[in-house]
Amino acid sequence: MNKPMILVVEDDKAVRNLIATTLETQGYLYHTAATGEASILEVASNQPDVIILDLGLPDMDGVDVIRKVRTWSNTPIIVVSARSEDKDKIDALDAGADDYLTKPFSVDELLARLRVSLRRVRYDRERLPRDSTVFTNGDLRIDYAAGTVRMGGEEIHLTPIEYKLLCLLAKNVGKVLTHNYILHEIWGDYSSGVSALRVFMATLRKKIEKTPSRPKYIQTHIGIGYQMLRVCGDSKPG
Repeated sequence: MNKPMILVVEDDKAVRNLIATTLETQGYLYHTAATGEASILEVASNQPDVIILDLGLPDMDGVDVIRKVRTWSNTPIIVVSARSEDKDKIDALDAGADDYLTKPFSVDELLARLRVSLRRVRYDRERLPRDSTVFTNGDLRIDYAAGTVRMGGEEIHLTPIEYKLLCLLAKNVGKVLTHNYILHEIWGDYSSGVSALRVFMATLRKKIEKTPSRPKYIQTHIGIGYQMLRVCGDSKPG
């Protein structure tokens, strides 16, 4: 992968310059935009590898930017916003954002989140059709064609719901999935409720995590949802 190009969408000049300078010192290419309309044009024209997006833009809400971009692009979107309520995070993630960082933020944490998104981009681009039936992540191996799951070479027996949950997380590795998104994808509606989802997630963790209280694969985002973490850099989704 050549030097990644990052689009920074931020109307606050000081914050925009801080992020831009940080990206430059780390060897990233970048473009900037101060409005929603300008950011949409930038995405369409320059096809950035990752978008860093503020929600409080002068001409439109950042969530609307996410929805518009998602009609044609799967480019990872990291929201960086002063909005800290769970509802704001859920709205952005449900609209299609991949991650959410609250202001004031640590530059090191932003760079870490950016690296995660860029790894996802790299894996997506390097993925080969012949590998598309297998997902590997650390000791976890899912064979979609065979419908089997192995941990360290040993087959793990999952219930149909546990298997569907694991596959959904694996196919969105590195991305935070909201409760509502998971409920819709697994059950088709929200009637089962978050409490049922938590029960299934707990039983799934017991089967794939060596220490469920300190999960290595599935991270909980309290009040928001769940995320499958990339365990080691040389594993890839297939």
